[in-house]
Amino acid sequence: MVLFKEMALDESIQKGVAELGFVEPTPIQEKVIPKILASKQDIIALAQTGTGKTAAFGLPLIEMTDVANNNVQSFVLSPTRELCIQIAKDIENFSKYKEDLRVVAVYGGAAIDVQIRKLRKGAHIVVGTPGRVLDLIKRKVLKINSIQWLVLDEADEMLNMGFKEDLDSILAGTPAEKQTLLFSATMPKEILRIADNYMTDPEEVTVGKKNAGADNVSHEYYVAHAKNRYEVLKRIADMNPSIYGIVFCRTRQETKEVAEKFMDDGYNADALHGDLSQVQRDMVMQRFRSRHLQMLVATDVAARGLDVNDLTHVINYNLPDDLEAYIHRSGRTGRAGKSGVSISIVHTRESNKIKSLQKIANKSFTKMSVPSGKEICNRQLFNLVERVEKVEINEEQINELLPEIYKKLEWLSREELIKHFVSVEFNRFLSYYKNAPDLNADIKASDEKGKVVRKSQRGFTRFFINIGNKNNLNPGKLIELINEKTNTNDIEIGKIDIMKKFSFFEIDKDHDKKVMNALNDNVEFEGVNLIVDRSKPEPVGARFKERSKERSGSKPRSRSRDSFGKGRRSDDRGKDKGRPKRYDR
Repeated sequence: MVLFKEMALDESIQKGVAELGFVEPTPIQEKVIPKILASKQDIIALAQTGTGKTAAFGLPLIEMTDVANNNVQSFVLSPTRELCIQIAKDIENFSKYKEDLRVVAVYGGAAIDVQIRKLRKGAHIVVGTPGRVLDLIKRKVLKINSIQWLVLDEADEMLNMGFKEDLDSILAGTPAEKQTLLFSATMPKEILRIADNYMTDPEEVTVGKKNAGADNVSHEYYVAHAKNRYEVLKRIADMNPSIYGIVFCRTRQETKEVAEKFMDDGYNADALHGDLSQVQRDMVMQRFRSRHLQMLVATDVAARGLDVNDLTHVINYNLPDDLEAYIHRSGRTGRAGKSGVSISIVHTRESNKIKSLQKIANKSFTKMSVPSGKEICNRQLFNLVERVEKVEINEEQINELLPEIYKKLEWLSREELIKHFVSVEFNRFLSYYKNAPDLNADIKASDEKGKVVRKSQRGFTRFFINIGNKNNLNPGKLIELINEKTNTNDIEIGKIDIMKKFSFFEIDKDHDKKVMNALNDNVEFEGVNLIVDRSKPEPVGARFKERSKERSGSKPRSRSRDSFGKGRRSDDRGKDKGRPKRYDR
């Protein structure tokens, strides 16, 4: 076992680390810190979020900084404001006892003049987000042309957020002889491009398996019809009374809708999405970090860079379009050696997605049964009893009232008193979940001839549309197009297949005429007049390939990762008003 005190770090750094309670480095720290200190070779470090990557690069940067030199010596790029602030704060804590070391964080959403003043006073280590960094470079306030160390933290996230051009512009202005340290949870092709263009013979250091999920996170999924997705979410929350987690949705609108329903139903929750101002976002995060909120409903973009400890659950209300984003989502729980659970709610047409996720995360996923009303009531009852058992008693005030209370309740026996007490809190759950339906759904079904067919054939109409990925179409854009032209987001959309020059999608059969008329009403997409027509239901096997070949005149293309569908529906808001309020949260 290697200890921090055995590493070649200055006594002032050792003192700061010890004060923070760090004794034994994490695997990524144990592998990377000695390499940075001993060599100028570029390094690509692959490890999951929450494994201590900040200390892995932060400690050696502090060690190697010459405080007598007032120029920027180390430059750290991070994808989000929250992560930028957290990295700078951590480095400041590590260097608490190293005199005169100056760390400056620069990020959007804050006054740029304050950051400019700090930079002009001198900074040894600068941590920034791409947009603000590029702005400061153009203003000739931030000078990175003589830096010695460049760190790209969460590099895959920066690329996912669309910072490719900003990164190229920033990296092009850095000196060739610097040491570049790239940290990432996954290794997509764009990371390899950055390595090829801006790194020199980098050494790859991997902790765990490349692109794999964290070892202390269990992965579960529930299969339900898309229209029941919100009901399943509520049951998961009710089955875990002490849950502290993030619910991931695909779009801003869906995030708002789910959060509003959650709050209307008495859950201690709020939303985090791109329409919030920075002040609103900070308020929501402050409440969540202090546990005044129990659940945060968020989009991938809004949640990137969040650094929240002790999350018990991550819930995928919808699986991400880019399945590698699942690694980042699930990595937000199970940090610092603690266990966590990543839960996915999938509809009946997403069985292939689960198989793909298992390969990407290199983990087995457990299919769970949606809890029944009886199971939830039992769990809530024992949670109530446990809370009563552990509640703190104010002896001074209670003792004054006890004689009158004893007199009022003396006609009840011990057993009857317990029944009455429990029923005050518990009758609401019993009433709400009385005769609760079974929400579990089967992934496959058989047709009349006994042949296995796709579940999506039942209750859905399949359409052909004359645009594909050649026209920059993806599942998200198709869903937005349907919602926009039909002026609603209540239509359930089934499986989507994006081909090169055309696509197929499924619509709830009750709305097929509405969609057909809306998309054929002189609608254009990327300069193409849309042609939408009903198609035969998709069979399993060769007939789909034959149809692709017939349409394209060439060999059928294999379906890409974007070819997975989305079940989406906004249920009536008044539907759940009978549910017991969750003020006890």
